[in-house]
Amino acid sequence: MNRETSEIICTAHAEGSTHDFKLYEESVGSAVSEDKKIQADSGFQGILKLHKNSETPKKKPKGGELTDEEKAENRRISRERILIENINAKIKVFKITANKYRNRRKRLEKTVITV
Repeated sequence: MNRETSEIICTAHAEGSTHDFKLYEESVGSAVSEDKKIQADSGFQGILKLHKNSETPKKKPKGGELTDEEKAENRRISRERILIENINAKIKVFKITANKYRNRRKRLEKTVITV
């Protein structure tokens, strides 16, 4: 997403139920240039192996706790990611991802970007 214009730069879709990270790997993983910064949620653990300029929140280890520095870093990432989450919410309001898309598949990306 372009922060100045709130324009969605890239979208990907798949038929059926597909995890976001698998969809990223299959569709846009290699197409994103290294100078672009990727901020992903904790479901994208391992994205750093595919894209060096990316960051995800640190997960709490089992039976352990995060340090104060790790908590502060997670808050910083969350503050920056809130714009992306707001865009996701707008897409859900228009029911683009909730219902079956009944138009031509090649128009889906244009519809998402328009909304």
